[in-house]
Amino acid sequence: MTDSKKCGNRSKSYPNDKLCIDVIRGLAMDGPKKANSGHPGAAMALAPLGWTVFSRVLKHNPADPKWFNRDRFVISCGHASMLLYSLLHITGYEISLDDLKNFRQWGSITPGHPEYGMTAGVEMTTGPLGQGLSSAVGMALAERYLAAVFNRPDYKIIDHYTYVFCSDGDLMEGVTSEAGSLAGTLGLNKLIAIYDDNHITIAGKTDLAFTEERLKRYEAYGWHTQMLQDPNDLDAFEKAIRIAQKDPRPSIIGVRTTIAYPSPKMMDTSASHGTPFAEEEIAATKKIMGLPENEKFYIPEEVYETGRSVAKCGADAQALWQKMWAGYSREYPELAKQLDMYIEGRLPENWDKDLIEFEAGKSVATRVSSGKVINAIAKRIPILMGGSADLEPSTKTLIDGSASQSKEAPEGRNIHFGIREHGMGAVLNGMALHGAMIPYGATFLVFSDYMRGAVRLAALMGTNAVYVWTHDSIGLGEDGPTHQPVEHLAALRAIPNLTMIRPCDANEVAEAWKVAVEGVGGPVGLALTRQNVPTLDRNKYGAASGLKQGAYILSEASAKVPQVILIGTGSEVHICLEAQAELEAEGIAARVVSMPSWELFAKQSAEYRESVLPSAVTARVSVEAGSTFGWMRWVGEKGCAVGLDRFGASAPYETLYEKFALTASNVAAKAKELLH
Repeated sequence: MTDSKKCGNRSKSYPNDKLCIDVIRGLAMDGPKKANSGHPGAAMALAPLGWTVFSRVLKHNPADPKWFNRDRFVISCGHASMLLYSLLHITGYEISLDDLKNFRQWGSITPGHPEYGMTAGVEMTTGPLGQGLSSAVGMALAERYLAAVFNRPDYKIIDHYTYVFCSDGDLMEGVTSEAGSLAGTLGLNKLIAIYDDNHITIAGKTDLAFTEERLKRYEAYGWHTQMLQDPNDLDAFEKAIRIAQKDPRPSIIGVRTTIAYPSPKMMDTSASHGTPFAEEEIAATKKIMGLPENEKFYIPEEVYETGRSVAKCGADAQALWQKMWAGYSREYPELAKQLDMYIEGRLPENWDKDLIEFEAGKSVATRVSSGKVINAIAKRIPILMGGSADLEPSTKTLIDGSASQSKEAPEGRNIHFGIREHGMGAVLNGMALHGAMIPYGATFLVFSDYMRGAVRLAALMGTNAVYVWTHDSIGLGEDGPTHQPVEHLAALRAIPNLTMIRPCDANEVAEAWKVAVEGVGGPVGLALTRQNVPTLDRNKYGAASGLKQGAYILSEASAKVPQVILIGTGSEVHICLEAQAELEAEGIAARVVSMPSWELFAKQSAEYRESVLPSAVTARVSVEAGSTFGWMRWVGEKGCAVGLDRFGASAPYETLYEKFALTASNVAAKAKELLH
């Protein structure tokens, strides 16, 4: 039994195809004009291609935009958002005509670029060029992996395509080269890209800076390629998609479009990319198309009727799938129960049962303990899947006993992203957005710079991606300043909705992974050490479970009210404990606070924060082997931040800590200075 293609891939033309396309072109002009802001040209050029995909090809149900087996549609050229909003409105998604009229306005669900979670039918936030196409690789990868795990020969319960519209700008951005190369290597055959080859950028003609044979480049990546010359030949375009669907490779279909077609003055001009048209030009263009020249946001009833027909086909496709799901649930009840749980974002009971309680006193790098935690979790959560940017031996992110992900082993959970941090970040976003996945990716913390664009987008969309960033300080030693992160923690903490966690020992690592897997409404970054750190005796010190509060009292002062508070993260917590002993020996009551996560601590109640960092205690010293930028928030104006506000050096890490005064004696001295 297979999922019916009769409606999802219906090969059905409509008598009003041209009218629907022209109406969309009219909306593409009216929306930016009313807003006095926007990008009409690309939406007009892509109208016939968008309509063909939505009406003939895409398996989707406007009445249930989150139906799990829907095809995914991503518009990577997010500036063409009016195309997507118009298609969603006409086919019956919860986006009204008033929403179209409120394009780019405060409080509207039709922002300048599509925003995930704001508008039904929008699969991801796009705008930064390249991100949509690159994230679509992750969506296709997630589909294939879940199909390999949950499908059975007689039940293709997970069986859908990922379609993505992309532009010249998308193909210019380096992230698409990274992700595209990976997609070809993995053979993601259910990924189909439609390339808007209009030869225009904001600066002028694309040949100013973009002259290579684009499709040949993708052919070299291992993609199937086709080129069409007439975007208005809907049948030829649909045929190209059908051919792509049957090919065992990812596909890209280039279509030679004309930006702003059929505008008499703005067509094929750079100005049409991001400039609303004059009223006279809009009227002239509508006249050419046979639309009422002066009527704004014109959508006749015939277009809505056609949209309802499209929606009915989608509903029928979902009904057939639900019938199949019922049979699947009867024959494979445990699989169905498990898949349904993951689709809903729930975790198995006792999923953390195998997590290790690490032995006190033993020194181990937090990257190493993280690897053990990953494998403990992976035993019970099959949707945990990830890898590293060619650094697995260093980041310790291999899932033991699982194959490497490939076209020969689609069930493999170990993804070899190659040396492609930015592409890795985007692929993780796509996997997370697809749903029923907990994706992770690893590299050195210093190389988080290379993936920052995707990380920011993950935070904006609230995905559940997990970043394993190891070699988190000058503690990596001899590799020197090029590999030693200094400003990176501060820079990452500046991203809203990104939760950074820098655990101090193996048991905090386990707690950090629990936070990441259970989810915080956004991505989680784990900053882990290369060097060994001692595993603390939790009978003597505060419980590691305090990590989920972001900061907790690790070692209390000898007095009821401490004179000074030492705040540490990661490997520097142990320096704080040594400094505490030195201070207490001199009769100074010192509290040690482990603060692995600013973001988690900031979410706690004012009462809890006051209990950890009482406002009456103004003598506070923070210790972190990185930039001190931002630490005044926690130590206050009368406090002191011990850190590193310069680049590192090449030497054994013990030497570096001593030379840069990241020592217990210096911390104790700073505390005494504050008191006196």
